[in-house]
This record gives sequence, structure tokens and C-alpha cells, in this order.
Amino acid sequence: MRVLGLDFGAKTVGVAVSDPLGLTAQGVETITRTQENKLRKTLARIETLAGDFEVGKIVLGFPKHMNNDIGERAEKTLAFKEMLERRTGLEVELWDERLTTVSAERVLMESGVRRENRKLYIDKIAAVFILQSYLDSIGMRGV
Repeated sequence: MRVLGLDFGAKTVGVAVSDPLGLTAQGVETITRTQENKLRKTLARIETLAGDFEVGKIVLGFPKHMNNDIGERAEKTLAFKEMLERRTGLEVELWDERLTTVSAERVLMESGVRRENRKLYIDKIAAVFILQSYLDSIGMRGV
């Protein structure tokens, strides 16, 4: 079963997908929108991707604060989770995404991606980190 990983932001959603065995995560794309609350096209694109990749589950990055509190961004993520579940009919699991954007930024810097180009890739790379962390976790449970 393939798993779709999402990094939900104010104006972008980074998308990653697992291989069929659920071992590795690959970046797919970054979905952009002009306004934060305009989610209809974003949800439709995610639904299309889920169908194209024959996804059985969605993992959604959950942006907790470092002290484990839940802020405004996390509240919006919870609402987005409910919309995704209604739209796709798939289980959506929240996954701690703390420091994934920092890690993605570091990888892009180390890869030599220019500062002005990093924002084109950062959300997709963050989605890969979220999904890979989830896949590693479930892989360890099976050992």
C-alpha cells in the first residue's frame, strides 16, 4: 500500500509518496494556492494524486510547538485533516513535523541550491521527511 505524505502550509502543500512496499518516500510536487483559505483546488489535486498513485493512507504533518503545545497552524491542520478525510475517504494520520522544514532547508543548502530557489522545493522536501519518518516508524514496529 502506498502512503501519501503532506506538508500543509499557509499557501503551499508539499507532497510525497511512498514506494509500493512502504519503504521509501519520494517527493512529488508542491501545490500552491493564492489565498490561504481557498482549498477546493488543493483538495481536488490531492484527491487526484491519491487516485493516480493508488494511495491507501495519507500522513499529514502536524506542526506542534517545541514545547508540545498546539498553535494556530496546528488548528488549521486539524481542520484540513477533516476536509481531506471527507474528500478522499482515506484515513489521514497526523505526524509530528517539528524541525522537518529546518532539515529540508539544510539538505537544500548542502546540495548547493541557491537561496532564491529553495522555496520552490522546501515544502516537497519537508513532505519527504515527514513521510520517511512515518515509514521508518511503522517499519520498526514490524521488526
